[in-house]
Amino acid sequence: QVQLVESGGGLVQAGGSLRLSCAASRTMSSFDAMGWYRQAPGKQRELVALITSSGSTNYADSVKGRFTISGDNAKNTVYLQMNSLEPEDTAVYYCYGIYGMHYWGKGTLVTVSS
Repeated sequence: QVQLVESGGGLVQAGGSLRLSCAASRTMSSFDAMGWYRQAPGKQRELVALITSSGSTNYADSVKGRFTISGDNAKNTVYLQMNSLEPEDTAVYYCYGIYGMHYWGKGTLVTVSS
């Protein structure tokens, strides 16, 4: 069974930075893709960033130039570096992975104060 465990959320002021981590129970290279979704109160879950097994990345337009997704194969961990945070980035952030089927972490809360 695949497990994804997020960490790194918290409260930050607008303009600040946070780095989220997602530790996987399997090697990163075994996933077709891994990434991050977020869900703000009253809104649908949306894709934030994705990285494929070949290293290709994809970002939501709203975070391009501010967020960076990366992975450490040795640690089986995917990161989301978030800079220039805005109050609109406030959400629960979920780690996501595709290994035959879709897997989700339990989420970590990011709150950006104005």
